[in-house]
Amino acid sequence: MNKNNAIESYNKKIKRVVFNEEEIKEKIKEVGAQLSADYDGNPILVVGILKGSYVFMSDLCRAITVPCEVDFMRAKSYFNDTVSSGTVTITMDLEHDISKYHVIVAEDIIDTGRTLKQIVQILKDRNPLSLKVVTLLDKPSRRLVDFKADYSLFTIPDFFVIGYGLDCAEYYRNLSYIAEYNLDA
Repeated sequence: MNKNNAIESYNKKIKRVVFNEEEIKEKIKEVGAQLSADYDGNPILVVGILKGSYVFMSDLCRAITVPCEVDFMRAKSYFNDTVSSGTVTITMDLEHDISKYHVIVAEDIIDTGRTLKQIVQILKDRNPLSLKVVTLLDKPSRRLVDFKADYSLFTIPDFFVIGYGLDCAEYYRNLSYIAEYNLDA
């Protein structure tokens, strides 16, 4: 496949823009202001779940106007065919002792909720001063466990999304917007 065909194929997989860059920025600004008011004067640690959350977390941290620190975790869920075993393994852990912080977990999307629910329990077991979850996207129709974010920027129906950190086979993370992925292209 030549370069032009590869680019054309890449672009055909972007079905439609779901949330544009300005809509995303506005919601992040609102949540950043709320978090700043909620935690003013308290030690905040924003925890990003890699890889998908890095773009969102970066913008969220810039929208928080009170001092905060950042750290990252990476978790892996093991799958048997297309069904999660329900087991989460931390493949990259935090460097901070979170018992001294109000922890804000920044997540890109909550789908089934399995992985994030287990990550939250792991973090709660480490006795943070408090723990809240903020998600860019929430897809409650896919939820398989009882889990709800404390702050949710957008709720979406059950379709596959890319962009703004979200990927398909590691591509599309760099889009400045969130798009529906064209499964038929």
